Amino acid sequence: MTALRTLGSSDLEVFPLSLGGNVFGWTADEAASFAVLDAYTAAGGNFVDTADAYSAWVDGNSGGESETVIGRWVKARGNRDDVVIATKVSQHPEFPGLSSDNIKAAADASLRRLGTDHIDLYYTHFDKTEVPVEEIIGALDELVKAGKVRHIAASNISPERLQESLEFSDREGLARYVALQPHYNLVSRDTYEGALRDVAARFGLAAVPYYSLASGFLTGKYRPGTTVESARSAGAAKHLDTERGRRVLTALDEVAQAHDAQVATVALAWLAAQPTVAAPIASARTTEQLPALLALADLELTSTEIAKLTSASA
Repeated sequence: MTALRTLGSSDLEVFPLSLGGNVFGWTADEAASFAVLDAYTAAGGNFVDTADAYSAWVDGNSGGESETVIGRWVKARGNRDDVVIATKVSQHPEFPGLSSDNIKAAADASLRRLGTDHIDLYYTHFDKTEVPVEEIIGALDELVKAGKVRHIAASNISPERLQESLEFSDREGLARYVALQPHYNLVSRDTYEGALRDVAARFGLAAVPYYSLASGFLTGKYRPGTTVESARSAGAAKHLDTERGRRVLTALDEVAQAHDAQVATVALAWLAAQPTVAAPIASARTTEQLPALLALADLELTSTEIAKLTSASA
């Protein structure tokens, strides 16, 4: 049985891989999404990540599709108490921004789509610096006090605003961020390492990185001379053009071979071993993509292997 990890200062205990819900209602239809969710939870997974905006960018979608799929799945399986559901506010076309009124209205809309009376972890999706942190934290605290949200978290926020938010919560005795969702992976380290990670560490926040596999590049399927059919292939393939990207692939191949593991598993294991990181996020369109992700829970890299990957990605 895979050991669960406590999320920061919260009482949430989560599987070391968070299942990304961005593909649900987009590149995975409802049947495929249910199959992925079933396989993930059957393997011991319990931490599902989504956002109210997923997938508003798709023609014909309006946002909330992913939450709706997850809500239908939870209702069909009757497993709400077994799953930690994280969602986000600020980017839904009908509920943009982080004003107090919008945060509360967006939360109610998410609850309806998810078919639940509470959100386990509620993120501010993108910080809006025009809104005072006092207003944002105040609204989130109201949701916690009302029982609609168990814990709060932040994503896409500057170190300064994150620290200001945490200090305000502490000073006023209000709900406090317990987690941070940064853009972080082997080919994008400066998006988290440094001042942002320092704030997270100082205040005891857990990091739940997104783009953990760099839009698929760190699965190893992007190689010179290959063509990958994927909605995200352009973003992933660009790393092949960089010396660092090629160095990282070489190091990943060597470590993967030593463990008879998939490249994606090794990339996630490196991330999971980094300071403050609790559970990287990765998504799967099909059940066939899941085993390499789930194997993270059982792969422990040596300090030498971690150092090799860290050096290659410098």
